[in-house]
Amino acid sequence: MPSIRCTAILFLLASLPSYADESGGKFAVSIEIPRLNVSEYHRPYVAVWIQDENKQAVANLAVWYQMKRSSEGGGTKWLPDLRQWWRRSGRSLDMPVDGVSGATRPAGKHSIELALDEKRLTNLSPGKYSVMIEASREVGGRELLELPFDWPATTGQSAQSTGKEELGVAALRIQPSK
Repeated sequence: MPSIRCTAILFLLASLPSYADESGGKFAVSIEIPRLNVSEYHRPYVAVWIQDENKQAVANLAVWYQMKRSSEGGGTKWLPDLRQWWRRSGRSLDMPVDGVSGATRPAGKHSIELALDEKRLTNLSPGKYSVMIEASREVGGRELLELPFDWPATTGQSAQSTGKEELGVAALRIQPSK
């Protein structure tokens, strides 16, 4: 019987969430896709990237698009509708991009979290940057939000912006290492 109890305790301990990455710091972006009451609704394509002061894309964080279409290049045909992202970064990418691209998201709140020691962040030079979030929807509109931040993150930072139709509240929270 003691071995069953030990096994059960070990199982419970293993299933507890790990907070080890909390001490390493976090870079979190939350994005709300609003529920729209329209006759023909399509999930929006969304691109999230970091740009520098010169408006040059320096890191892609996410690209959500319709990936399973057998025709139209697997949904990539409509990626140029994300105009700002496409001009600054998208046209040079070979989609899909591992760790960046994924399927469109339904209405609701979504998040992207990176550790501060993640390569896309550690490659940034000291300076002023913005997280850019662009959404475009078929039979809908296009919207672009900007969340500014300073790098490196020596203190906690946050920024928030609210879209008018295609995007709801978007927020950036940077929590440096403890």
